[in-house]
Amino acid sequence: MKNSNNRLSNKHKPFVKVYQGYGHTGNLVVFGHVFKKEPTIFKRLDNGLLSNFVQLLRLFFVRPIAEAKLVLYFHDQILEGKTEYDGFFKFEWKSNKELFAGWHDVRVDTLKEDGAIGHSAIGNIFVPHITQYAFISDIDDTVMKSYSATLFRRLYELLTRSLSRRQIFIETVNHYKLLSLAQTTIAMPNPIFYVSSSEWNLYDYLQRIFRHNQLPEGIFLLNQIKRWYQLFTSGRTGHDGKLMRITRILQAFPKQKFVLIGDNSQRDPDIYSAIATKYSHQIYAVYIRNVRPSRADTTIALLDELEAIGIQTSIFIHSSEAIDHGRRIGLIG
Repeated sequence: MKNSNNRLSNKHKPFVKVYQGYGHTGNLVVFGHVFKKEPTIFKRLDNGLLSNFVQLLRLFFVRPIAEAKLVLYFHDQILEGKTEYDGFFKFEWKSNKELFAGWHDVRVDTLKEDGAIGHSAIGNIFVPHITQYAFISDIDDTVMKSYSATLFRRLYELLTRSLSRRQIFIETVNHYKLLSLAQTTIAMPNPIFYVSSSEWNLYDYLQRIFRHNQLPEGIFLLNQIKRWYQLFTSGRTGHDGKLMRITRILQAFPKQKFVLIGDNSQRDPDIYSAIATKYSHQIYAVYIRNVRPSRADTTIALLDELEAIGIQTSIFIHSSEAIDHGRRIGLIG
């Protein structure tokens, strides 16, 4: 079969990438991609400038496989599916038995045209503990300094800084650790979802940065994968998709109160305002990091509207301010 149609054949040796999924007994979801070969991963935290640039660039040299046949195995359940045009796949289903809180393994196989297994990958699905709160956080310019509003500065940070040199905002790690334990215990941490407009190409990259900085473990939900020729638009699109991903989280966990954390470098205030207005019964608080002072007044106006319908809000520059606010409203003990 010709390469131009980008489909799976017996000659290909596909690679399945399964991202962390989430859910509960009645609603499980897991995502992933199928590529023609294994994508590049970072092998070192401290790369030189040239090495870092080359490795970042290679993250976007991916060759997705469209319409690849898939089989998912979860305990004694078997589901079939296919990848989309960009190699992306999504499985959503109900467990046929009650699931305990914690991580559950899931296996995804690709099938060749003759029905043989092409490649297998093990993924994980997180079932949160039953806690009062859950948190949804943006990444760029909320957790990590990314300068998303300025194209060339964003690319400079992304392409030239090694993993260990990416800058996390001061006190953010402490803030998120406190949130993960808000009104709960170490044995039952609150779930955290990291929802970003960054692409799935950066999944392992971001996960390693977060673990290096000892941020709480969470579920990463990212934007549509991009190819090398789209690198200069990295992180610049997908805001509507971000709204949809957050909405799905809220719908998956209707009994939990959510706290939304973002920044005003791009559209977080508008997205969060729309979500909080529609799902006011589920949103406890909205936090916006003020990284663009020119948008502070507009941000405050949106937050004032949310305060009027009973949602706690805060616009802050330093995470210590958000921590103080969390203590005042009883979110952080």
